Amino acid sequence: MEVPVILCMQKLVVYETKARLYIVGSNMTESRFRVLKIDRTEPKELIINDDKIEYTRKEIRNLLTMIDSGNRSWATQKGNIGLVKSVSAFGIAGFTRFLEGYYIILITKRRKVALIGPHTIYKIEDTAMMYIPNDNVRYTHPDENRYVKMFQNVDLSSNFYFSYSYDLTHTLQYNMASSLIPSSVPEPEFSQWNADNQSSSSNSPSDSDLSKTPHAELSSDSVIYSGNPASTGQPTPEIIPDDATSSSTNYCGNDQKNAKSADQSDPQLSTSSTKRKRRGVLVNGVRLKPTYKYVWNTHLLNQYEEVVHTDWILYIVHGFIGQCNISVYGKPIYLTLIARRSAKFAGTRFLKRGINCDGDVANEIETEQIVHDASITYLNKAKITSFVQLRGSVPLYWSQDVSTMVPKPPIILDKRDPFAHSGGRNFREVIKRYGAPLIILNLVKRREKRRHESILSEEFKQVVRYLNQFLPHDHAIKYIGFDMAHLSKSKNKNVLARLAEIANYCVKLTGFFFKAGKEVSDDFWENEKFHGFQGYKDRYGCKQTGIARTNCVDCLDRTNTAQFALGKCALGYQLYALGVTASPDLTFDTDCLRMLEELYEDQGDTLALQYGGSQLVHRIKGYRKISPLAAHSRDIMQTLSRYYSNTFSDLEKQQAINVFLGVFKPKEGKPNIWELPTDYYLHNKEVPVRTASLKNYTEWLEFPAYRCLPLPYNEVSKPSNVRHLLQIEKNDMKVNEYWEYYHPYEITNMEELYAFSVTHSLKHFMPKLATDYSPFTLRITPVRNREAGLEANPNICGKDSTASITSTTSTGSEESTSSTDSLDLEGNVCISDSSFSSYTELLTPREEPGYIWECKYTRLKDIYDTELKHSSKRDMHTFERYVDLGKACCKKPSQAIQSDVPQITAFQPDIEIFPISAFKLDSSYEVEPPPVSRQAKDIYTNYVLCGLYGPSHPSKQDMRLYMKYNMQLYQ
Repeated sequence: MEVPVILCMQKLVVYETKARLYIVGSNMTESRFRVLKIDRTEPKELIINDDKIEYTRKEIRNLLTMIDSGNRSWATQKGNIGLVKSVSAFGIAGFTRFLEGYYIILITKRRKVALIGPHTIYKIEDTAMMYIPNDNVRYTHPDENRYVKMFQNVDLSSNFYFSYSYDLTHTLQYNMASSLIPSSVPEPEFSQWNADNQSSSSNSPSDSDLSKTPHAELSSDSVIYSGNPASTGQPTPEIIPDDATSSSTNYCGNDQKNAKSADQSDPQLSTSSTKRKRRGVLVNGVRLKPTYKYVWNTHLLNQYEEVVHTDWILYIVHGFIGQCNISVYGKPIYLTLIARRSAKFAGTRFLKRGINCDGDVANEIETEQIVHDASITYLNKAKITSFVQLRGSVPLYWSQDVSTMVPKPPIILDKRDPFAHSGGRNFREVIKRYGAPLIILNLVKRREKRRHESILSEEFKQVVRYLNQFLPHDHAIKYIGFDMAHLSKSKNKNVLARLAEIANYCVKLTGFFFKAGKEVSDDFWENEKFHGFQGYKDRYGCKQTGIARTNCVDCLDRTNTAQFALGKCALGYQLYALGVTASPDLTFDTDCLRMLEELYEDQGDTLALQYGGSQLVHRIKGYRKISPLAAHSRDIMQTLSRYYSNTFSDLEKQQAINVFLGVFKPKEGKPNIWELPTDYYLHNKEVPVRTASLKNYTEWLEFPAYRCLPLPYNEVSKPSNVRHLLQIEKNDMKVNEYWEYYHPYEITNMEELYAFSVTHSLKHFMPKLATDYSPFTLRITPVRNREAGLEANPNICGKDSTASITSTTSTGSEESTSSTDSLDLEGNVCISDSSFSSYTELLTPREEPGYIWECKYTRLKDIYDTELKHSSKRDMHTFERYVDLGKACCKKPSQAIQSDVPQITAFQPDIEIFPISAFKLDSSYEVEPPPVSRQAKDIYTNYVLCGLYGPSHPSKQDMRLYMKYNMQLYQ
């Protein structure tokens, strides 16, 4: 079952006085408010006060009135105007300081970009940066404006995402792991579990490394938090009883005596509350610590997240998120692509290459492909799958000299690492997060007339060979070398077909995450379609163990195409597991594959702009050999744009990223960032030679992580990652995603819902004249582009660019290639095509896939407790009378005479028909309103009074009726 997560606040209003900033945060229904106070009188200190008290609407109104009147009482001071509303926002991105005072960054605009079950993912559209100290205490610094502009060069409105209920820094498999904590436990057991968890996490030697956050160091400028104890050591999970979160409503904890006294006054309520307690309506809402590697506002939050309430904190990820709807005869199947860019060793193309001493590689991006049945809202009842893959720079100490303006600067190995210390640290974190096996798909060139990229390939093999010496054969790192650029130059070689073989090999080794919503029979996994799968399987689905890591020199063009091939293979198995298709084989030039191809190209363009300064140069259609002639001129322009960006603007972008992520912190009396000759020592803080602190080189993988293989250690040790626990009723909006997804507290326009604006296979990809609505039907006619609205350009041969004359499919066979194009497995030998036959039997041509719809889907009766049935005789008789009435009203006498068909001679209704409403006879001079009953007048009066003075208390009869409704609904 899905673990309940805690929803945080969604609406913020900032009020300011000369002494303080008051940030008022409310929940979704604006029934509960909280206040965060920030002092404005200290120019170099950040003084925050969070009293952690919730207010009702009336209480917060009185509090703001009191603050306003208290500031206005200083009538002798000129310019004192009391409490002023400054800005409305949807969340706090953090705080930052350069050479003057602190700034607060607020999210002022957002846009929905994806839905994962009931969880909404937003993209930041606009932000506001407010200076906290007031004008009376502010002092100026000559370099402050330059740092502010440099900080704002990292545009938060460009591909930054957040969610209130879904943790974007973790994978779907990690978020849905249900082994965290029982869904309902009594209060003594809940406290004992938390105590045991704290003691076990403190005694574990391996958890101490996980508890180290990257923002543990304090700057020289003091940061003071008023009204809160200073946090020392490892932060323990915060358990908040309901008397601390609500002043009027109590669910459990210290107010059980009050609940008993209230129940004794009404025996019916006492009986119902006892039943609810026995059935376990109290659940444990959980908020986990994020993966700080993918949090881009870690430096902005600083120590703020350790002191104030977690409802104020939003973790922001950077990268790409796209979603589309694969409509299978009206059934929505959502395909989501999430790319998380690492904030460690981040930067631009030529300035950030290889690896640093902490084991962080440049341009490391985790791509997750999620496919789920969107017709069912809640994830614990729906079928959902995901597949995760990774890309990153070659984990070696290497760089390229950009001082000379040449298109391809020479590759230089900066430092030798004979014991693969940094590479081992990188692979250790990868195995701890994803499990084993780790499959490396290296797309770097191997055969060159002049050695350029092949330098990296040879050194990378040595690293893999050394690390594999200390791993068992079952969990060894698997190395696949594929010279993709060399193969693509040949006209009679098929790159996508070879990538399809590699993808099938990788997906069967790692598997994918699948949650069926109900128990899966053994016959499902014994199917020949899953022959050779080595993932972790159980009766409720399967888990992904291990990951495929793809890299080339830039990790842009070739890597994106290879990841598309992996995603295409995984999508076939995901749709087959969901019951959508009868075979995991998918064909090119179908609506489904075109949607997937566009998603991966959008991802590639976005990531290439962030890292390389231009969009993709070599696209998927280019490797399929079906790109039109106009694409070549576009590739030339993208190459020039990338070359210009790398030469003239990458340095400024790198400095802005270093300031935004806190890699460089401005301080008075020290050199500015633009005065530094290099940022090498900012990203490599360890001394190069320090043998006393190095661990044993043969034990580069920790024993706790090794013991959990093939499962990932981070998932097994998930209970030690709890940050905030809250025991509350399961229907409360803090743990119930219903409130976030359906918005029952506001009027909703159906046409403005996200489901109507999401990219749809029928509206945006299916040809207008198509008669087959299946997204898996082969389309050979040109279709319109979703963004440009133009038909695809024809190629040189005059054929349509989407024709299957030269397109490749996963089901087609390919001519055998020479031994020079062989795959390099295991990292020590380059095996030929004949030795690659260990899994070629799974790649034989198959039949054209068929599709089934009725046998795999869950019935309406199992989900919504209702189903479609035949109409009763009484309903059919009523419908026949309705049809007869329509025929009698529309019948013409001439047709009745000329026609030989027997007609209805006269219509004799069995019931009396009379108008319900009666209106007065009006004239052009006077209009008399219709009479209004006293009951209607009372309803309208109560409506007006409710708008003026707020809602009134319901009567006892209404409360009893509402309690009976809840008893029937949740029992």
